[in-house]
Amino acid sequence: MSRWKALPAELDPSARNLVVRLRWLKDHSGLSLRQLASKSGYSASSWERYLGGRSLPPRGAVEALASINGEEPSRLLAAWEVAAEAWNGRTATAPPASTADTTPAPAPAAEPITAVPTEPPGPTAGHTADPVRGRAFQVAVAAGVAALLLAASAAAVLVGRMGTDGGAATSPTSSAAAAAMSSPSAVPEYTCRVERVDGLWYAGQSDTKEELLANGYAGPEVAEVQCLLERAGYAPGDIDGIYGPLTERAVTRLQRDAGLVVDGIVGPHTWGALRG
Repeated sequence: MSRWKALPAELDPSARNLVVRLRWLKDHSGLSLRQLASKSGYSASSWERYLGGRSLPPRGAVEALASINGEEPSRLLAAWEVAAEAWNGRTATAPPASTADTTPAPAPAAEPITAVPTEPPGPTAGHTADPVRGRAFQVAVAAGVAALLLAASAAAVLVGRMGTDGGAATSPTSSAAAAAMSSPSAVPEYTCRVERVDGLWYAGQSDTKEELLANGYAGPEVAEVQCLLERAGYAPGDIDGIYGPLTERAVTRLQRDAGLVVDGIVGPHTWGALRG
């Protein structure tokens, strides 16, 4: 039983999906990395990189792993093609480390600054400032400020009166708040509708029996797992369709009690335990 390390956080979801499927096949083959290398023709260190999400496996390696497990490779290769597109796009946009220019750019030449006087020059020698003229200037400034305040107050009263009487004026803040309150939630809601059909349990979210799911996945298939875990007595947390730590912990408990490989990944065998 492998104890896998967490995949890199920056790994594209399509690449993550591929690596999870490869890990699952490797675990259920029962082979060590050395044995897998001898059967597939790809070195153990290469498989360590592929299964760690550090490099994209070649198409031949994916076909070899599927063949070792007796799996039909078409679905796995389809997942590989999607992951390869995302991986190549990420590689193409990444700047090469060897050509990165680490030399700091030269600072632009400083331009001479010419002082521009913003105030009239003070009294020249032998003259004194006129106190009466200075006081008159201050009074004029104060009167102008007071006039502006009165005009702003009158405008505010007028707008408020128009909004109260005719409903023509509305507050932008209140309109935005009303729109936010009326907008529906973007998080889907899932309701468990558990029933037994032909000897199998279903919860009304998905009828799959082989979809691979792992930590970081989301959607109705995850909600189906959560509903069936709850039915079986393994608390998965909220039924929110998000495969998080609580759901993974519940899956590992179910796998341990059912005698399955304890890897926290929902595959055909775990689906069988959930639906059986």
